Amino acid sequence: MMPIVGFFLACCRCCGNCGGKMYQKQTSCIPCRRRTLYWSAFVTTVIILAGNICMFKSNEALKVSVDHSTMQLNTTIDNIHTFLTAVTQQVDHVVNESYKTIKEVSRNLDDIGRQLGTEIQEPFNKTLSPALHAVRLLNQETRKTSIQLNKLNSSLAQLQSNVDHLQANVTAVKSRISETLSNPNCTGCDNLKPELQKLTLDISITIPGLNELQSTVDEVININLTSKIEELEDYLNSIPQRVINDTKDVVQKSKQLLGDIKAQFPRVTSSIPLSALTNVSGALNRVHGEIGRVAPVVERAEHIRWKVCVALCCVVLLVVVCNVLGLVLGPLGLTPKVDPTKRSCTANCGGTFLMMGAGFSFLFSWLFMIVVVLLFLLGGNVYTLLCRPWNNGQLLKFIDTPGLIPDISQTLGLKTNISFSDIYRDCEENQPLWTTLRLYELINLGDLLNVSTYTEQIRQQFESTDINLSIITLLRPEVKNQLSSFSNKAKNFDFTAIRQQMNNISRINLNGTADELDKLAAIQTNTDTRKELQNEARDLRKIQNSIETTTIPQLENLNSTIKGLQSLTEKIHGTVGEVLNDLGAAQDFLNTNTTQIVKTESSKFVDCQLGYFITYTYWANVTITQQVGRCRPVAGAVDSVEIILCSHMVNSLNTFWFSLGWCMIFFIPSIIFSIKLAKYYRRMKYSDVYDDHIIMNHIPLGQMNVT
Repeated sequence: MMPIVGFFLACCRCCGNCGGKMYQKQTSCIPCRRRTLYWSAFVTTVIILAGNICMFKSNEALKVSVDHSTMQLNTTIDNIHTFLTAVTQQVDHVVNESYKTIKEVSRNLDDIGRQLGTEIQEPFNKTLSPALHAVRLLNQETRKTSIQLNKLNSSLAQLQSNVDHLQANVTAVKSRISETLSNPNCTGCDNLKPELQKLTLDISITIPGLNELQSTVDEVININLTSKIEELEDYLNSIPQRVINDTKDVVQKSKQLLGDIKAQFPRVTSSIPLSALTNVSGALNRVHGEIGRVAPVVERAEHIRWKVCVALCCVVLLVVVCNVLGLVLGPLGLTPKVDPTKRSCTANCGGTFLMMGAGFSFLFSWLFMIVVVLLFLLGGNVYTLLCRPWNNGQLLKFIDTPGLIPDISQTLGLKTNISFSDIYRDCEENQPLWTTLRLYELINLGDLLNVSTYTEQIRQQFESTDINLSIITLLRPEVKNQLSSFSNKAKNFDFTAIRQQMNNISRINLNGTADELDKLAAIQTNTDTRKELQNEARDLRKIQNSIETTTIPQLENLNSTIKGLQSLTEKIHGTVGEVLNDLGAAQDFLNTNTTQIVKTESSKFVDCQLGYFITYTYWANVTITQQVGRCRPVAGAVDSVEIILCSHMVNSLNTFWFSLGWCMIFFIPSIIFSIKLAKYYRRMKYSDVYDDHIIMNHIPLGQMNVT
């Protein structure tokens, strides 16, 4: 239509009509008209230029979208592949965790001696440890007491031997002194005879009860408390091995039941329709291969399309350039008061460019119209029939129309209908496949994960197993009596008598008698008598010196030994009492609590092992129903395809044809303004002079005829 209109307009102008006559009547409003037409043409050209820029940008955006679409589609398919693979891996992970649980329980059953035996040992240790400590302490104190008693006996024997020797010496000296005093030649000797009667060492060192204490200590040592300690320790240390021996059969049976449990859990994998995911993966692989095959053809076609659209953009740009050159050269070369037939070449070129712009507009408008119509039919229909319904959800509702595609519910064997809209909505919320595909209608997960039958059998077998811990007798009655006797004798042992005897020995002083003898010797007139008295005095001093250098140190050593023994005997009474109390309490504990402790700890051990399965089944249930196959990647893939196709390609295509149509609409006022404005710049063939100054001739007043 536009080329025809342009043809008739050209013919009309060639005939001198329709503004074709190269004549321009000069009037006073020409400048105003020219400016009005100039700015109208300028605004129209700017609008066309804006549309042309949008054509270039949308054409380039469409090219980039098509070039990147292959990569983006492949990325989307890879994401779906990753999602499908992850679903299978997650289900396998749940099953593999069951194997780890079974392996852990089996390992604990193999280690039942340490785990259960140690737990049984603990309450026994708490009760028997104080008793063992007291027995060890008593054993040490008893052996120390025995050592001290041996030292005491040895010290007493040495002291008694020394005292007997001193006593013999004193007796001999006393006899000699008696003879000297009875000598008639001894002057004043009768006065010393009473003093001589006091000179005696008739001392016997005896300790009451020492033999009984020694006998009692020997009896306690013969009890062999060390063997009792070892017996208790062996009893405690043998508990783990006894547990192993007594639970050998039940552990073997429990392992067989664990094998049955291990065979049950893989049914979860077989019950979930993972084969459907494999089919989807196969379909995606075929799509991926088809994209790789079609991509080169699409790229070549897109390259051709891009060149054609660039050519169209350049044609529109040519019109814009012609208009711009006309709008620039016209005003530059125009002198308003110059005769239209004498306008400059620059102004004439400006008008010619404006006419060229109008001519190109007429010449290519038909092509632009066809392109706009075709692209409108393509882009508009795709947007209306596909993109808009896709965006507002109507497309999914259309896909859900019964009979249009195979029913997913029937394919999966579900009781209720499930639509693509429901799947997409759940995937947008990142729901797991369990709820998205309503697998709970297809799979009874509780039954698949229910192992209570096996665990109850394991519990019953352990409850019927008897772990036999024999009750030992910690102290026999005769041993208790011996310890009580030992305690009483140690408590009642009298150290006062021996200290009194020691004090008697330490108070012996023969120097006084020797001094009396020296005094008596000094008054003697008989030389022999004087020498005898002096010799006897010297012998007494020697005996006294022997007492001080030998006997007194022995007494000190004996006193030290007695102090150590006394300290031990004071402790022994309390230690024996502690031993009897602790061993009595421990014996009562063993008699009354051994069986209950074994049952309680066995029950705890079984509960702990079965707790692994309770924890696992809960975790597996939560994982499969709430974590496995969160399908946001699926919704993301659908959204990615919508973005690639609609947001990028279709929108860019629609922007291109809309921009081209925009330019065509403004071609019409551009043609009108350009043709009209061109006449104000082109060189005319015919001139028309207009003078806006009226010359007034002066008429004298006298020449006027007044009638």
